[in-house]
Amino acid sequence: MLRIENLCVKIRDKEILTDINLHIEKGETHVLFGPNGAGKSTLINTILGNPKYEVANGSIYFNGKDIIDMPMYERAKLGIGISYQSPPAISGVKLKSLLKIISKRDWEDIENMVKHLNFEKFMDREVNVGFSGGEVKRSEILQIYAQTPDFIMFDEPDSGVDVENVELIGNTINKLLDKDMKICDRNKSGLIITHMGHILDFMDVDKAHVLCEGVISCSGNPREILNNLINHGYKRCIACYQKKKH
Repeated sequence: MLRIENLCVKIRDKEILTDINLHIEKGETHVLFGPNGAGKSTLINTILGNPKYEVANGSIYFNGKDIIDMPMYERAKLGIGISYQSPPAISGVKLKSLLKIISKRDWEDIENMVKHLNFEKFMDREVNVGFSGGEVKRSEILQIYAQTPDFIMFDEPDSGVDVENVELIGNTINKLLDKDMKICDRNKSGLIITHMGHILDFMDVDKAHVLCEGVISCSGNPREILNNLINHGYKRCIACYQKKKH
């Protein structure tokens, strides 16, 4: 579904990402770990088509289509979605009104998801205005559910969220990515961006990658990589990358 090849990205002539290669098949969910400043946000913004990020080299294909020169709205129409880490508050716009504008689902389905997320009392409130960290995450998940994109990026879904909400969000992401279906029947793919991986206690992913200093330093089994990060932090990953580099 998503194929990134030899991607190099700059911001104001400073290279942030170098030779990124990432292939995510239909029905797969990958997780991308990385310390702060590693380039995780740069990668997802580049996939989205944010014009602030200059592609110096490489290709991005979505369902076989070259999207490197497409504006953001066209990529969204193709089926690329995102749950933001820190979305803006939108004064004057009620969440229910926003959902009715963006939704591609029957309203009954939306109401069922609202109940699942325990979000009934927020429907007549302004979008994200006065919301806690966990409430903002649930609002984002609800909006993504309404839009039904084929490929969903979740930017730090577990940051600033208590354990109870992390479990609810993780279980809901599983639902959004068809994890309740047989592998051959899954149509959704996802990329989870996380710093320390608490969300993985409550959801399933197929492959993990570690981004260090703008380079994917390793890829492999999600649980093995997460355990290594828990036990040793990112210092070992950076040292491993430096060793390969030289």
